[in-house]
Amino acid sequence: MSVTIKIEHAVKKFGDHTVIPDLSLTVNPGEFFTLLGSSGCGKTTLLRMIAGFNSIEGGDFYFNEKRINNIAPNKRNTGMVFQNYAIFPHMSTFGNVAFGLKQRGVREPELSRRVDEILKTVQISELRDRMPKNMSGGQQQRIALARAIVIQPDVLLMDEPLSNLDAKLRVEMRSAIKHIQNDCKITTIYVTHDQEEALAISDRIAVMRSGVIQQVGIPMEIYQHPANLFVATFIGQSSLLDGKAVAVDGRPGMELHQGGLRMVLPGMKPVPEGTALKLCIRPNEFVFAESGIPAMVTERVFFGDTMRYTLQFADGQAIEMKQDIHEPVVNPGAQVFVSFRADVVNAFDAETEVSVMKDVVKE
Repeated sequence: MSVTIKIEHAVKKFGDHTVIPDLSLTVNPGEFFTLLGSSGCGKTTLLRMIAGFNSIEGGDFYFNEKRINNIAPNKRNTGMVFQNYAIFPHMSTFGNVAFGLKQRGVREPELSRRVDEILKTVQISELRDRMPKNMSGGQQQRIALARAIVIQPDVLLMDEPLSNLDAKLRVEMRSAIKHIQNDCKITTIYVTHDQEEALAISDRIAVMRSGVIQQVGIPMEIYQHPANLFVATFIGQSSLLDGKAVAVDGRPGMELHQGGLRMVLPGMKPVPEGTALKLCIRPNEFVFAESGIPAMVTERVFFGDTMRYTLQFADGQAIEMKQDIHEPVVNPGAQVFVSFRADVVNAFDAETEVSVMKDVVKE
């Protein structure tokens, strides 16, 4: 049965150092929820608090209505998949996957039935009798996943499970994990520092920084409507341009310091004129134009379906720009004008770093 995970005002300290000061979060039943952030932001610490491996210095943790703060890890009915697989090298695939079931008193023929069923689900039935040393990293990771799921946990916890795999295998495995989780309908919390991985695999994402959740939302919300400058620059590649808030034809707009470009920003809230702004513009949002910001093309790189340009403004700032390969090619050294799509750009108050755009979802 899928459960709701509810965390209220969690606090985690290591000695005098506070890692998580005050964190509240709800994960919905059957949801694939990702904790995303750089190393040291507290995401693995929080995961281990949910699992029962870390102490809780404050707050309450619930599985549905059941408070789990003082419940032993082996009584929480969670499955855990680690970064280093943590499978037993002296056991076959069957032995590894059956281990948790045996600990719970499951006996034959039910034991073999459940093991064979999950091996089929994770697509490694042919490896049933093979030892881990004779397997690839991806195959070992599937064993770890099968072992975590076969016990029918209420909650599946995954800590950077793909970080030891090569790039191609990571893509394959993240797709497999998502499909398996969908089939099993297990409430899942997944920890990663990989933004692309989080966007591709998650139902919702919580972006963390220094133990504080910066924004919670579906991947498209996080990417298209970042709540603050940290989220905007952490998720995906972007360039930051300085400007100020101005009224353009009576509508909220901005004027850039670079080139004096003025335009209406359709999604911008009314803010006091003259407010210092930071504009976050992604490479695919820039366009070559008849007028705009003067720039020089310093580099051009072909990526198959896109052309990537590096451009430099008069003040020395460099930006990255991406165009469809079918657009006219511009050579390095060319003097150009650059503008951007005003309907998708994000603007932030330069002082508070909070978004000044409408419909930003924080939680």
